[in-house]
Amino acid sequence: MTDYAARRSVMVDTQVRPADVTKFPIIDAMMSVPREAFVPDEMREAAYMGENLDLGGGRVILEPRTLAKILDALDIQGDELVLDVGCAYGYSAAVIARMAEAVVAVEEDPGMAAEAPGLLSDNGGDNVIVHDGPLSEGAAAHGPYDVVVVEGAVEHLPDTLIDQVKEGGRIACLFMEGALGAVRIGYKIDGEMTWRFAFNAGAPVIPGFERHAAFTL
Repeated sequence: MTDYAARRSVMVDTQVRPADVTKFPIIDAMMSVPREAFVPDEMREAAYMGENLDLGGGRVILEPRTLAKILDALDIQGDELVLDVGCAYGYSAAVIARMAEAVVAVEEDPGMAAEAPGLLSDNGGDNVIVHDGPLSEGAAAHGPYDVVVVEGAVEHLPDTLIDQVKEGGRIACLFMEGALGAVRIGYKIDGEMTWRFAFNAGAPVIPGFERHAAFTL
């Protein structure tokens, strides 16, 4: 039997804490949520590796360090509503659910969207709604949101998602510029987004979030 609890502890001690993430709610959530429960069975042994877990089709579960540092920069509070864009099987939503009042998790892959609610229900995510639909469209019906998190990289962030950030709210996005990626936190002030650099990271660009090439003759 694999001791996944011990692997979780090692993940936090070797990947999360050394990344200067020390806030108790984040450490507690990442120690509590069984990452191996939210991956396909054949990937369970790799669940705690310090890298993005490739789900195919340009989709990943972000590496623990990246997710932890995003959550650290966002500083989610217990009375906040969070939109988790690209939740896959629900791991990120389960972690965020331990910090927020409620989470709306968007997933467009039919298989993952069908599995996520049961996995979340089994692992303490009772305050999460899984919304089955295009990631680029978010879930406007449940918003606006105090916090929006995008689970993967973008070259272009659709206005649809920015529109769902509440005035005074914030959004975390990993912007890829070629091979380099930078996580930025956007703050909505007077209807406009002001972006601040948080840290460097990397991930595949989510399908639908590519920069549209300019048309040239």
